[in-house]
Amino acid sequence: MTASPTTADGDVPRSDSIVGLRDALAAGSVAVLTGAGMSTESGIPDYRGPDSPPRTPMTYQQFISDPAFRRHYWARNHVGWRFLDSARPNDGHRAVADLERAGRITGVITQNVDMLHTKAGSRAVIDLHGVYGRVRCLSCDTLMSRHHLDEILEELNPGFAEHYRDPGMVELAPDADAVITDTSHFSMIDCPRCGGILKPDIVYFGESVPAERVARCFDLIDRSTSVVVLGSSLTVMSGLRFVRHAFRQGKPIHIVNRGATRADDIATTRINAGCSDVLLTVSTALRYGAA
Repeated sequence: MTASPTTADGDVPRSDSIVGLRDALAAGSVAVLTGAGMSTESGIPDYRGPDSPPRTPMTYQQFISDPAFRRHYWARNHVGWRFLDSARPNDGHRAVADLERAGRITGVITQNVDMLHTKAGSRAVIDLHGVYGRVRCLSCDTLMSRHHLDEILEELNPGFAEHYRDPGMVELAPDADAVITDTSHFSMIDCPRCGGILKPDIVYFGESVPAERVARCFDLIDRSTSVVVLGSSLTVMSGLRFVRHAFRQGKPIHIVNRGATRADDIATTRINAGCSDVLLTVSTALRYGAA
């Protein structure tokens, strides 16, 4: 397949740059891959957008090897997770859910941990990097809801989160982390069942995505006729591998993202714009049979 990227400037893409995306969704059986740019309009910052500050995400090795680092992380998460939990789906999430209900989208692979696709009503969602709303024991694999852990941590650290109740007081990250420097007095618990290390059910940098989850993603690509990428620079191989897999199968690839991506050279349609703007335009075009 010969890539013929089409780039649109500004928030509302040109009509001719929408046609390929509209036709793909009209045909149905589309696999969707989403990244942090999908959720910025819900108030969640991204990692690599044009206006994003430099970030150094925590690694899996840092988390498991240093108790002081874990305490520091959980103090930050105790503040940050509640802002992620309060975020609501935007027009883009709702449009994806509507397109799934209409039978145009086969499923969604999301690199985000914010659960906003599920909150918007999408059902065929693969949370590639996990979700913020669960906590897992690394020893016995016991799962706990983040809400339940929050109740425990509130009792152990009264007033800690309340001090940061204003979102403007802290810098947030898309993985439920918050930039807080003074965490030395924060108390964390171990697994109530076995005493093991508790970790958010999120895939950290340096950690592998579970093989079964990866297999489900490849199966979704195999069952789809085209791939639509929404709000991802595809910087990490975790998501890029599925796009390349579709390209090797000769399937059209349509990318909507602000800024360059690592798959621009193989994109059939390339739209440089916000996800919600594009999805609302496409939804309208499908509804009225025009672009």
